[in-house]
Amino acid sequence: MCGRFVRKSASGAYARLFRARIRQGVGPSYNISPSQEVLAARDDGAGGRELVTLRWGLVPAWAADPKTGYRMINARAETVAEKPTFRAAFRRRRCLVAADGFYEWSAVNGKQPYYIHMADGAPFGLAGLYEHWEGDGRVIESCTIIVGEPNALIARIHDRMPCIVVPEDYGAWLDSGSSDPRALLSLLRPYPADKMAAYPVSRSVSNPRHEGPSLIEPLAG
Repeated sequence: MCGRFVRKSASGAYARLFRARIRQGVGPSYNISPSQEVLAARDDGAGGRELVTLRWGLVPAWAADPKTGYRMINARAETVAEKPTFRAAFRRRRCLVAADGFYEWSAVNGKQPYYIHMADGAPFGLAGLYEHWEGDGRVIESCTIIVGEPNALIARIHDRMPCIVVPEDYGAWLDSGSSDPRALLSLLRPYPADKMAAYPVSRSVSNPRHEGPSLIEPLAG
């Protein structure tokens, strides 16, 4: 699964990466947790792309209670096209969640957290879905992150990893006019392991109240 990740680049860097205009920006965070705001690129409905903030934890438009979102932080790539909670969003409301890295916990050595990122330090986009919910006088725009099979690097740490969309597939993933499940699912393949790096970090990251760049420093020793 993907339960914590890092967004440390400026909003402008993500706007350039996704070729999106900034409609909403947000500052850096080194320990993004469920229910917090994430930055995401999506189709703006007018032939372009926009960068917006979404609450992490998908609340379907038909949900009676927005607390549903606390259980919907991830969608499994194997079932995302058919599961009723995600099916409509998968066909029409896909996004790229801005990230610079993410954490996974290894079961070895007492749940040791690892920071996982691109080997060249570049930001990237996690495959996501978004929804619009209204009720009780509130409007919530929320999202989920799709997870799938790990690559060879992540498999040594965890049995799942967030699906990272390669830049050449951004257009196909964000195109709201494209809804062929087979074509879309083909974009959710494991990201090449040789382009990524991982190292153990302090267990401080396990507490969502902890924040700051010290969380991604390599574990001493």
